[in-house]
Parts: sequence; C-alpha cells; structure tokens
Amino acid sequence: MSRIQTILLPVGADLYAVPIESVREILAAPAVARLVTAPASVLGLVNVRGEIVPLLDTAALLGVGAVGSAPFAAVLHTAHGPAALASTGFPQRAELGPPTGSSELPGTAGTYGLGQRVAVMLDPAVLLGIERAGESDVHPGPATAELH
Repeated sequence: MSRIQTILLPVGADLYAVPIESVREILAAPAVARLVTAPASVLGLVNVRGEIVPLLDTAALLGVGAVGSAPFAAVLHTAHGPAALASTGFPQRAELGPPTGSSELPGTAGTYGLGQRVAVMLDPAVLLGIERAGESDVHPGPATAELH
C-alpha cells in the first residue's frame, strides 16, 4: 500500500494536503505587502530572505471563500517560481494512505481519510497554473474584472 508524505494546511475548518516535495518551507506570521489592484486570490507579497514571493489566498483559489489573513504560509516550488499558500493554522507533516474519494474543487486531486477528518489533496501544478490566472469564477472580486 502506497503512502504519500504531505504537509497539511488548515484553511478555516477545512484541511488541505500538499505533496511534501512541492513544499520549500513554512513561514510563521509572514509580513505581507498588500497589492491594491491584485485579484482577490492574491493577498500580497512576502519577502523570503530577499526573494519576493506572492502570497495566495488558498480558499479563494479553490473557490470556497477567503482566508482574510495568513498566520502561516507554505512556500511551494512551482514551474513559475516560488509561491506561498495561506494557512489559517499551523501546517503539519502527515502521511496519507490511498485516496478515499474524489474532489470537485479546481486544482485538487482527491480526498484522503485522516482519523476522523478528511484532507483534500492539492495539485499545485494545476492550482497555481498560469492558465487559471484569469478565471473569474475562481477569483471573484472587482479587481479581477478590471484586469480582463
């Protein structure tokens, strides 16, 4: 039976998993420089040892609301450079077994049982893909409409 090493990102009451090989590092209380004209899914920019990294609203990317603030962030390796996903609770390492179901959320790759909870696996390549940047149904808000 194959096991997957992940980092769990709490987002509100939900739990999302990211394959551990996609995670570069975890940030606590990142100082965020807000961008007034950015889409709703972009919380701002964070400085990670001199490297400017976009901080993205995980809930907004998934189309399930907004996190508002980010007490924690997971910096991921992406094809377009580093990007950080906001987490409302402390990210933790977890080993997941086989998937227990599918997920209809964009940028996800199934659901996994974790004790009494369920974690939704994120597919960073799809979730953070450049082709999704202009999808207004995933990034609701007036700033998106102005960018089109």
